Amino acid sequence: MDFGVEYAAWLEIDSPDLSGHITLGISEYNKPAFVNSGPKSPAKTAEPVRYGDTYRLELNDELYEGVRFGFINITGFDKPFHITQIRLVCQLKPANYNGSFSCDNELLNKIWYTAAYVLRVNFKKDYFAAILMDRGDRHSWTGDAYTAQAAALPCFANYDFVLENLHYTAVHPNGIESFELYWVQSLIDYYEYTGDKNGVRELLPHALNRLDHAYEIYGTNPPLGFFGWDERLGAGFEAPGILENQYSYSFLAIEVWKAFAVVLEDLGEKMAAEQYRGYAAQKIAGLKSTGAWHKRCGLHALCGAVNAGLDDCEVRDKLRNKYFADRVNRVSYSPFNEYFILQAMSKIGSYDAAISSILDLWGGQIKYGGTTFFETFRPDWANVLGANDPVPNNQAGYTSLAHPWSAGVLAWLSEEILGIKAEKAGFKTFTVTPHLGRQLNRVSGEMPTPYGTISASFDMETGHHVVMVPSGTTATVGVPKAGRAIIYIKQNGRLASASHEDQDFIYFTFLTAGEYRFDVLYEGEKRGYIPPEYKYPADFLGFDRETKGQWGLAYGKDGYWLCGYPSDNAKQLPDYVSNIRFAKGEDRTFTAVSSEARSMYSNRDNIGARALGGYQSRYNQACYQTFTVDIDLAYDHTYTVALYFVDWEKEGKSLAVEMFDGKTFELVAPVRIVEDHREGVYAIYKYNRPARFRIDHIRGEYVSLSGLFFGLN
Repeated sequence: MDFGVEYAAWLEIDSPDLSGHITLGISEYNKPAFVNSGPKSPAKTAEPVRYGDTYRLELNDELYEGVRFGFINITGFDKPFHITQIRLVCQLKPANYNGSFSCDNELLNKIWYTAAYVLRVNFKKDYFAAILMDRGDRHSWTGDAYTAQAAALPCFANYDFVLENLHYTAVHPNGIESFELYWVQSLIDYYEYTGDKNGVRELLPHALNRLDHAYEIYGTNPPLGFFGWDERLGAGFEAPGILENQYSYSFLAIEVWKAFAVVLEDLGEKMAAEQYRGYAAQKIAGLKSTGAWHKRCGLHALCGAVNAGLDDCEVRDKLRNKYFADRVNRVSYSPFNEYFILQAMSKIGSYDAAISSILDLWGGQIKYGGTTFFETFRPDWANVLGANDPVPNNQAGYTSLAHPWSAGVLAWLSEEILGIKAEKAGFKTFTVTPHLGRQLNRVSGEMPTPYGTISASFDMETGHHVVMVPSGTTATVGVPKAGRAIIYIKQNGRLASASHEDQDFIYFTFLTAGEYRFDVLYEGEKRGYIPPEYKYPADFLGFDRETKGQWGLAYGKDGYWLCGYPSDNAKQLPDYVSNIRFAKGEDRTFTAVSSEARSMYSNRDNIGARALGGYQSRYNQACYQTFTVDIDLAYDHTYTVALYFVDWEKEGKSLAVEMFDGKTFELVAPVRIVEDHREGVYAIYKYNRPARFRIDHIRGEYVSLSGLFFGLN
């Protein structure tokens, strides 16, 4: 049963004459679900509990789970029986949609409202959380809550709920250093949207403690715990202390010191404001004294630098010309981390790259069939998976398909594309500067504020723009040029003269309460935008299902590594490969018979593999649904490598293969899904640099790799 969208719910049926035995199951995708250890019921299929004629699936004490698909499994019955009702019983915390967004790209509109829905469906009674799918982390995480709250403010204006969650997370730290600073950023967002000085003062000691702690550990190479699931960010908890993350944390600290100093000054805390401005200035000077610090930074760190104000010409050029021009790798594996990349894109004016990335990352989830946004996602998934098929599980564990930390895109669309931002806390004064880029012609929407709703509408085709300013506020409106010449502007029917202009806008300032209609005569054609092509430096040469275990006939001319075999003759590396390294997983052997063609040697009685742990051991541990293989090169060399996979028990396993550069950890080949490999299949790649392969679980008790073969025979 497909219930159409995902809900926080339980599944139950009614039957007055049930005979025999049934189980009920739920899932976020179109196959029965199994999630991480931690929840009371990792398996989401179980016998229902009977209440009279009602049979309810009860998987945890709160009953609610993430449900998109339901399953009724009838394993046997004595006589015919009837199911008279099938239903989900849904949990929903009331919240009104007070904001809105619309433009002439329908997918962007769906993205805004899907982000709103993933928030709403995850609201718990007392705080922001992620209850879908239950993976044992139903409480509110300080970092996750940052982007969720950032999106809730312009959409729901549920200020009291955001403040309540700030109080909750203030005393529930989770040992992740960046998340503690994101908590401070959430407090800044709350103040900007509400102007609530008393609410901020209540939480001021918690903010100052976090800011001072960041100063204490700055530059000491602190244990960060986690920075993001992207390979370039240490793949979650696997290697969070890498240089990219240390730089990213430093820039985050500088950004937050500077931003909170503004809040402190507004509160009359001038000495404290100067203290934190001083921290930021001191650390910026230290960075600049080292010379070309940015040469050691990748995408995430450079975006952090821009967000912190360290956006000199070299940094901007590197981002624009290298990272933002790379359609594959300008997208982070976590939509959470992409929010910060979007912020940097807008700061340097790369709106076309930002919109294109949004359509790829968040739009790809909708194209796949998602009705909520996911914890991790690669745009490739929409190309290689069927609609609502089970998705790859990875360093994040079993992938959550309803994760509110991915909702930050809503806030970005409202603040940057619609362009409504507070200039003074609580929107006492505000700006409206829509950034349509070269892809959009129209945008409209509403922004709720404590003074009432700001509405704005811009149409580049008709030249008709309208802004509604609430009572008690003052606005600055930027009439967009969008790369065209403006002949004249009429304001409420009369020719108007602007206060000033720049290359993007003509500004009208000190607009008090009322409706303002701008009729603009544009000259010249609006330029279009064509996103860059997907480019991968490595070649995927295809799958081979014919060779099976007789690899010597086709592969291994230069060398090989037979996984799981202890003997030395199972490893014969080419001279250009200095080492093969595995992370996670374990060596396994499987009993074979000599007649099995899929065995790597016909005269062997077993087959080796590198595999995830067994079902009762590591398989169902959080973050153990993946393992990696690193290929280190002794010198630069173009090589082919064939990875051999065998589903030895023929149980219908499936897995995903991701290929990264071994130095930069950028994605260098499209994601490939290995489904039916009961008889053995080779995935063949060609590259000229060190490489990392990540093998991700999709279905089955575990996944495994049996060998690597270098060179074609």
